[in-house]
Amino acid sequence: MSTMASMLSFAGSRTTGESVRTQNVLAAGAISNIVKSSLGPLGLDKMLVDDVGEITITNDGATILKLLDVEHPAAKVLVELSQLQDQEVGDGTTSVVIIAAELLKNGDELVNQKIHPTSVYTGYRLACKEAVKFINEHLTIPIEEIGREALVNAAKTSMSSKLIGQDADFFSNMVVDAANSIRVSDGRGGFNYPIKAVNVLKAHGRSTRESLLVNGYALNCTIAAQGMPRRLVNPKIACLDFTLQKSKMKLGVEIKIQDPEQLAAIRDRESDMVKEKIQKIIASGANVILTTGGIDDLCLKYFVESGAMAVRRCKKADLKRIAKATGATLLSSMVNLEGEEAFEAAHLGEATEVVQERIGDDELIFVKVPKARTASSIVLRGPNDAYCDEMERSIHDALCALKRVLESKAVVVGGGAVEAALSIHLENFATSLSSREQLGIAEFARSLLVIPKILAVNAGQDATDLVAKLRAFHNSAQTKPEHAALKWYGLDLVNGVIRDNKKAGVLEPAVSKIKSLKFATEAANTILRVDDLIKLEPEPEGQRQDMCG
Repeated sequence: MSTMASMLSFAGSRTTGESVRTQNVLAAGAISNIVKSSLGPLGLDKMLVDDVGEITITNDGATILKLLDVEHPAAKVLVELSQLQDQEVGDGTTSVVIIAAELLKNGDELVNQKIHPTSVYTGYRLACKEAVKFINEHLTIPIEEIGREALVNAAKTSMSSKLIGQDADFFSNMVVDAANSIRVSDGRGGFNYPIKAVNVLKAHGRSTRESLLVNGYALNCTIAAQGMPRRLVNPKIACLDFTLQKSKMKLGVEIKIQDPEQLAAIRDRESDMVKEKIQKIIASGANVILTTGGIDDLCLKYFVESGAMAVRRCKKADLKRIAKATGATLLSSMVNLEGEEAFEAAHLGEATEVVQERIGDDELIFVKVPKARTASSIVLRGPNDAYCDEMERSIHDALCALKRVLESKAVVVGGGAVEAALSIHLENFATSLSSREQLGIAEFARSLLVIPKILAVNAGQDATDLVAKLRAFHNSAQTKPEHAALKWYGLDLVNGVIRDNKKAGVLEPAVSKIKSLKFATEAANTILRVDDLIKLEPEPEGQRQDMCG
């Protein structure tokens, strides 16, 4: 159908037919072009400056797209796609956008050749299903075969494209230790890895290799008074979600007194109320008190006298994690079921040691080796804040990749090997079908080659030559049983050759590849099915008021 902009019964415009599809494909292509050059170990970084002048330097696809102010509805679908990949897998956010945009471009070419969109997206669905089946049956490697080395290599591959890629050996071991230290049983014989239990703190100064892993929880706070101890062994930890300040009358409460001495008695009682609270907490055996609220200077005196360590203005999220790790209970009030104020020893948590140490310009409190559950913290060092922020994003991506590897217990080979193998397999699969869906499947196979092509281009290599060689290797692996080992071959981007990436240790979570294919296919199908765009114009302010009034 030709382009048509017809006046509707409401204020707005309508565009239908090929024009809408072409606009959507162009918008998706524009988003893909922004992140394309940041893909792979030799990809480039982006510098983004927001409206208040805040600078972000990153090559993480999800972060780049999140900071862009995208208005086009089709482009927004790709931005949401990268956010979804980030939430579900944590890695592969750039490649999922590139594959989706390439699927759209090739799908649009088919539609322009008078193939119905329904045939195209049915073909894409079939191709995606066959691709996932082929990955699971032929391209996955169980991590039991390789052991810890597989985990370190998966973390290293995730970091290779990031700022800390040069120190990937150092950080990959740190991340594997952190991930292993937080595992909890899921009750079905397996383990869960809640990566949020790894607290990542940043302190600029010193070199990146002086970053450290702490077996415990690091808290970006300091003790409330100088007279308090800086180190306690085998402490009893109380986690409180209320303030320890002098009680004040609520607004609207009115007290009439005859004698000025009664006023002094009221003030004394206000001080005594909080004093009694503190005495009950200390009497229970607590000697480390962490609270989300404030603590009065008057109240600090009682903690100093009892030799306890008190920390005020802690983040509630941090206290929740510390309570879980130490076995403490985060209390929002001291009132028990009888309506009386009490503090029982059962609410206290335990750890081997609580110590305040200086890291860079700041002092941090470390809750080391908690008793109930293991916890882990990484303190990152770097030259400036922008560098530390990017390091934190890289560590997060590596932790997410490890979580997926440990929970699914399967990895695939990186360096474009999976995409090349799928491309060859799907081309052969397409010719085995006698329906028109074979065109969609063939385009899906062609679209997957965009990943090895861009990897080679970003590395400054001859993409056409390398991809042709890679396809020849994988064709041989699938047609000749004696060459089956060639299916592990992928790109070596530094030397510009094809190599065995399984031996080289270029590994990625299998879940990452499968989910990125599924998400990219669904996003491309969503946009391909659109053939009508109705855009409402905002009502003038005066007209809206007339309607309301």
